[in-house]
Amino acid sequence: MTIIDRINRAALGAQLAARGRFVAAVRRLGDADTDEARSGRNDPEEGATTVEYAIGTIAAAGFAGLLIVILKSDAVRSALESVIQEALRTR
Repeated sequence: MTIIDRINRAALGAQLAARGRFVAAVRRLGDADTDEARSGRNDPEEGATTVEYAIGTIAAAGFAGLLIVILKSDAVRSALESVIQEALRTR
């Protein structure tokens, strides 16, 4: 398995984890809205931080995916591999 394949696998895992956290946050917000309606409380800022973190995580995972696409190009891949090989040869 090459370095690029490992990075690709890690980015995909990060994207799936971010998606799961986002879905969970949205579900929690939906549950909170229902609970607040029953109890008579209604705070419009409730859960805003959770959603902000979820959106930030999704943006980071999307950026990682974009980085993978760029790193898979032949020119960048060969340059990156030559840098890594040179670093491994250095004593």
